Amino acid sequence: MATELDKIPNFIDGEFVEPVGGKYLDNIEPATGKPYSQVANSDGRDVELAVAAAEKAFVDWSRKPAAERSQILLRIADLIERDLEKLARAESIDTGKPLSLARSLDIPRAASNFRFFATAILHTESEAHVTDSVAFNYTLRQPRGIAGLISPWNLPLYLLSWKIAPALACGNTAVAKPSELTPMTASLLCEICREAGLPSGVLNVVQGTGPNVGAAITAHPKIGTISFTGGTVTGRKVAETCAPMFKKVSLELGGKNPNIIFADADQDAAIAGSLRSSFANQGQVCLCGSRVFVERSAYKNFVDRFVSAASKLEVGDPLDTTTDQGAIVSKTQLDKVKFYVDLAQKEGGKIALGGSAPESPNERCRQGYFFPPTVITGLPVACRVNREEIFGPVITITPFDNEEEVIGYANDNEYGLASSVWTQNLNRAHRVAERIHTGTVWVNCWLVRDLRVPFGGMKQSGVGREGGDEALRFFTEAKNVCIAK
Repeated sequence: MATELDKIPNFIDGEFVEPVGGKYLDNIEPATGKPYSQVANSDGRDVELAVAAAEKAFVDWSRKPAAERSQILLRIADLIERDLEKLARAESIDTGKPLSLARSLDIPRAASNFRFFATAILHTESEAHVTDSVAFNYTLRQPRGIAGLISPWNLPLYLLSWKIAPALACGNTAVAKPSELTPMTASLLCEICREAGLPSGVLNVVQGTGPNVGAAITAHPKIGTISFTGGTVTGRKVAETCAPMFKKVSLELGGKNPNIIFADADQDAAIAGSLRSSFANQGQVCLCGSRVFVERSAYKNFVDRFVSAASKLEVGDPLDTTTDQGAIVSKTQLDKVKFYVDLAQKEGGKIALGGSAPESPNERCRQGYFFPPTVITGLPVACRVNREEIFGPVITITPFDNEEEVIGYANDNEYGLASSVWTQNLNRAHRVAERIHTGTVWVNCWLVRDLRVPFGGMKQSGVGREGGDEALRFFTEAKNVCIAK
């Protein structure tokens, strides 16, 4: 006899509520390929309820002293840390990522996001401009109202908190939509927010699909601020909806990031860093360096050592503490990865490592969505596999002959999110970093994140910046007050 699956409802006006339509979607555990819970399949009616709650709550929340908002957000951070193991396990089950990664990165960063913005609002300052003897000007930065926050499935709590924390810290209220593929930790965060004393209606989470819920959020006339992280195709639809309504929009979209290794680099550090940037979270990080370029004199040695190191990564049950590589988030995503590996071979690529689904790590994971670290060589720079985002544990390695050539390779792409440069030549590091068209350039490192710095992409990797002052400015409206002398 089948047991009834737990249901993940919406969180509206401080309460967990069923979706208006009463519909739910199966929530699949990627490691097993089987549903382990059900998530609300909401629609525009649920968004309406969330907007009404957020609008009502905005009146008091926006006027609450910064110190009081700060204390509540700090309490949320404390409770996230208290529940670290519970949240990490939920994130691992929901996404397929190794429990060790959720425990060491995703959940701690969510707590850091709340703590950072909770304290940032205590140290803001206003600009003042004296217009000779005529007038004195000062700038107010006021909350904008209701923010629509849409986050993806790869780093569910990490990226959702990256939006919620600054939006609420600045005095806005929010209607948030996590991915329907990974809804669990967003629901657990709602429990934490309620326990922390966050007033009802300040944060509302509507579960469901992009076409049903995301589209309703972006199109709602009372939601004037949209922060979206996800794919470029969906981001384009968000922009098309928001533009005629003159909404303030931040779009953090896809990436096809170059990872450049010069012959003079510390090869040990470059291999270790490139291993992380290639395969962290099964390559399902928008910042992963999926296009690796190696100076020709170091190419063969790098490929041999890199393939050897990657072959030692343990593909296994995400809940096993020895696992380095967990499951791909969904069958759809797994099929996409397989498609691009097949395409690579048609385009002339050689599979140096991986390339086909591994044996199941255990009986529990027999039907799970697993794919091994895959390294492809011999592809032309301009082929589809080198131009289109795969978002999986698949990288290409290509030789280059000089600095000018590799800068051209790096920039010959529609995306411009992030890049890495490995060299011991300081002058070269500065030159290359300046000329690469990406929003972030890491030199001799990868994914070193300071929450104060601006984050976002160029070209089809997005519009706008988040992080630090950029986030505080995004979630506020600047108003100049001019007083005659």
